[in-house]
Amino acid sequence: MTTKVQLISPVNGRVYVERQCADAAQIDQAVADASAAQILWRRRTFDERAALCNAAVQAMLSMQEQIVPELAWQMGRPVRYGAGELRGFAERAHYMIGIAAQALAPIEPEPIAGFRRTIKREPLGTVLVVAPWNYPYLTAVNSVIPALMAGNAVILKHATQTLLVGERFAQAMQQANLPPGLFHNLLLDHSQTAALIASGRVQQVNFTGSVDAGRAMENAACGRFIGVGLELGGKDPAYVRADANLEHAVENLVDGSYFNSGQSCCAIERIYVDRKLFPAFVERFIALTGEYVLGNPLNEATTLGPLVSAGAADAVRGQIAAALAQGATALIDARAFPADLPGSAYLAPQVLVDVSHRMAVMRDESFGPVVGIMPVDDDEHALTLMNDSPFGLSASLWTRDQTAAEHLGNEIATGTVFMNRCDYLDPALAWTGVKHSGRGITLSRLGYEHLTRAKSFHLRHEV
Repeated sequence: MTTKVQLISPVNGRVYVERQCADAAQIDQAVADASAAQILWRRRTFDERAALCNAAVQAMLSMQEQIVPELAWQMGRPVRYGAGELRGFAERAHYMIGIAAQALAPIEPEPIAGFRRTIKREPLGTVLVVAPWNYPYLTAVNSVIPALMAGNAVILKHATQTLLVGERFAQAMQQANLPPGLFHNLLLDHSQTAALIASGRVQQVNFTGSVDAGRAMENAACGRFIGVGLELGGKDPAYVRADANLEHAVENLVDGSYFNSGQSCCAIERIYVDRKLFPAFVERFIALTGEYVLGNPLNEATTLGPLVSAGAADAVRGQIAAALAQGATALIDARAFPADLPGSAYLAPQVLVDVSHRMAVMRDESFGPVVGIMPVDDDEHALTLMNDSPFGLSASLWTRDQTAAEHLGNEIATGTVFMNRCDYLDPALAWTGVKHSGRGITLSRLGYEHLTRAKSFHLRHEV
């Protein structure tokens, strides 16, 4: 008997769609078909793989009219921003398709007379991609398209909150005429996912999600000697130096804090501002925050939608309440956002000052529209606070001094250092983290190294 999954929409708290999880026979058949299809797929040229992957991308883009409102219903993203995720999806996919041949080209060491020496990159086999709901197309494409381009088969297990995204991927692959069996979308519960990983029938797991779920992935893979790529979120800091362009910093940091209702692994969750700029920065930050329109994400006027669930919103409310009890000051009056109702998924943005690292709101991932802002004395003070975290996904520096930014960046324990921007993934750069933000790499040519294995050829000429 399989598990029935109900997708509860954050828009109205009602069931949006229902599906059945895959049963054991369906899982076994999918894994067997993927393994068989991959043997032939790995022999295809890069040009052949690229043509089919590009066709899949175009097929997905052709569904935009249906995808945008689906996203709003499934996870609360305002419809005015839905097309942006598909643009990012295409940007990452096209970049990774374009560099595949070069990234996976054989390495030829310096010649030695009488020998041919080469290092080739071989596909791993079947890659299991476990994707989250918050950026459901962007996070999945980071692994799905590169895995296929590297010669692997792919099984996609998407979050139940965005299960229609997995179905859209399957539809796009089918429309592109990918070889049968090469790509599968499976709706699995947690125990089924763990069992598939533990079976040893997949050779790589790429997971994006919480720290606790990342630990579960590692536990399931224990003893299987397979790769496990983990992107586990963050508590990303920003530092606004005294020489920063104040207006530019405020505009971008407000967006970096509240876009997608703050439900981003690389959202700005804590801000450190040079003490001389602190009053002006906070004043402008509050003013711009007040311009958000919280409401139904299906309305074009809405700029801030609900969190993914009422439970998620209540968790953020609890974090804010705890900070206030410890002496923090809230600068936004939630009554200015009538849609913010206790117990609902709709939550007003909040700015907290008089905060410290004793508070969970400055230590633990919030994953919601709240940010704490602290004054700092100098670069060293800011650096100490930025590194005072169990997370390390990205960090942003706001300054006109690139030399200072590079110096500080060298000292920050993080996967990505931004200067004068934030909350963005450049597909040409490695997306990675340190500490509890995970390990492994997606995107860039380095991402291909985690989807392939090295094979050395040491060929001696006839003697």
